[in-house]
Amino acid sequence: MLEDTLYDVVVIGGGPAGATAADDLARAGRRVLLVDRAGRIKPCGGAIPPRAIRDFEIPENLLVAHARCARMISPSDKRVDIPIENGFVGLVDRDEFDEWLRARAAEHGATRMIGTFERISGPDASGVTTVSIQSRASAGARSETEVQVRTRLVIGADGAKSRVAAQSIEGFDKGKFVFAYHEIVRAPAPDERARVDYDPSRCDVYYRGTLSPDFYGWVFPHGKCFSVGTGSMDKGFSLRGAVAELRKTAGLDRFETLRREGAPIPLKPLPRWDNGRNVVLAGDASGVVAPASGEGIFYAMLGGRLAAESALAALQTGRGSELATARKRFMKEHGRVFFVLGLLQRFWYGNDKRREQFVKICRDRDVQQITFDAYMNKRLVRRRPLAHLRIFLKDIAHLFGIVKA
Repeated sequence: MLEDTLYDVVVIGGGPAGATAADDLARAGRRVLLVDRAGRIKPCGGAIPPRAIRDFEIPENLLVAHARCARMISPSDKRVDIPIENGFVGLVDRDEFDEWLRARAAEHGATRMIGTFERISGPDASGVTTVSIQSRASAGARSETEVQVRTRLVIGADGAKSRVAAQSIEGFDKGKFVFAYHEIVRAPAPDERARVDYDPSRCDVYYRGTLSPDFYGWVFPHGKCFSVGTGSMDKGFSLRGAVAELRKTAGLDRFETLRREGAPIPLKPLPRWDNGRNVVLAGDASGVVAPASGEGIFYAMLGGRLAAESALAALQTGRGSELATARKRFMKEHGRVFFVLGLLQRFWYGNDKRREQFVKICRDRDVQQITFDAYMNKRLVRRRPLAHLRIFLKDIAHLFGIVKA
């Protein structure tokens, strides 16, 4: 029956981007096939800012922890606690969270398939594209069957190093990546926390060259467990060794490791997300993970929504050029933030001397308020120009060593 059906959209990849796109399209009454290979969990701190909870109707029961403080830790172990005033950042377990998103899409009418994308052919003269998929009966099944699915459009949400992008999008190889690795570890019991450096309502961010030469290490609470990880663009850097060091430093090395995960994480939006005809990208496939912070869930879900809206416009008008609006709209709203964060990462993460200064700057109340307003609401706040000026002058003072520790 799958091969006999003409879908409006086939979505490749069932993470936050693909599942959101499929859900939005199904709610709009479109015939959607959501293809996910299943069994893979992306390494992720799992942070969900309040805007994502609001915009995408994330239920409270999916939040395994509520972070009310972020601790920034410098190379010399100086610590700056930044309270999250009048709110919290939610934390999710990607295993449960991603499956819930896929199930929601199915409840609203999307058809699900477990399988692996192979290739795209077309569109033909009638505007039909054929997608070849290696299908499996279940997540644990070993045997595969090649299925040919017909569709009008394809959304590629198959992650960093996207195979859909490689086959269909010009400039797909222009992305920049951090390889991330984390371990999910059993959380200390309440009576154990006094002996270790762990708080179930605090996200710890370590800026230290031994933990990452160009990114950061983290310990994020996940309720009954926690995520401890790091990332780097340096292929020769030992991520497992760095995570082992981080766990030992924080006194968390004796707790049970539940699972280990690693994957490339994009740090730069691709120059193009569509081919002008029948394919548009979303999520990691399009490169929308924020530089410096590595945050990706909100941006992935937004990218999935914009891809779905561009697909709806293309289906309604018959013009493949409508697919380009997904990137245009994303960059109009968030391009400035990505540019600023990219500059921040390239400069302040360059060496431990700069990391030390960066953590020092984080003590400043203006920096804290503007940073968290930008993070929580996903916009650069312009209503406080004097605060921005003060931050700029303080940055210069720290850069040239005028300010002392």
